[in-house]
Amino acid sequence: MRKQIAAANWKMNLTVSQGAALLDDILKAGLSLSDHQQAIFAVPFPYLSMAQSKLAHSGRFAVAAQNCSNKKSGAFTGEVSAEMLHSMEIGYCVIGHSERREYFAESNQVLAEKLDLCLENQITPIFCCGEPLQIREAGIQNSYVETQLRESLFHLSQDQLEKIVIAYEPIWAIGTGRTASTQQAQEMHAHLRAVLAGHYGDLVAGRISILYGGSVKASNAAELFQSPDVDGGLVGGASLNAPEFIRIIASLK
Repeated sequence: MRKQIAAANWKMNLTVSQGAALLDDILKAGLSLSDHQQAIFAVPFPYLSMAQSKLAHSGRFAVAAQNCSNKKSGAFTGEVSAEMLHSMEIGYCVIGHSERREYFAESNQVLAEKLDLCLENQITPIFCCGEPLQIREAGIQNSYVETQLRESLFHLSQDQLEKIVIAYEPIWAIGTGRTASTQQAQEMHAHLRAVLAGHYGDLVAGRISILYGGSVKASNAAELFQSPDVDGGLVGGASLNAPEFIRIIASLK
């Protein structure tokens, strides 16, 4: 079975003490995850060491960075390299989140470079893709996300692709009050897997975990995660609430 993942994206939220308390509350729940299940916490850069320390002996809980540079090293003040993350034993990194694409103009080519550096440093990228509202309303969302995959992923070998997690974000359903239906989520996840199969074959495509990232909550997680091509969620606001995120983790199939 593909790995089922509940990934928390704290974004630019919480003080370090608030983040530590949140992790403590989640750990106190005593969640028991199966071999094919995992919870990942994408925390702000200053909190990576704290989160690593908290989760060091927690079994199937892991820490992720929210971004990394597309440069190996050098005079790039304020940037954080994949090599730095590797030196801290960070195993995951979110790449291409919709906010990074929109607010920091990250192109598909830049994201391809970030993916390469993560893989070179034994970091599993959580690669985000998805369409804004105007693309969805125009009915061209399938070709839009296919282009994102082709331009950022298709230079990778089969072995490299199998080391990546994909997260689909319907940007029009993030923080807008609009919600994608379970059917819409499944349809896009199936399309993404079909695009991967067309280039890498069904066997490889069937091994890739694809997470849903559109306003996942405790109230809709179980239904979403039961979809055949939805392998968990990339969770924003709901991951900042311990009882809420505990229920989301417990909803993994």
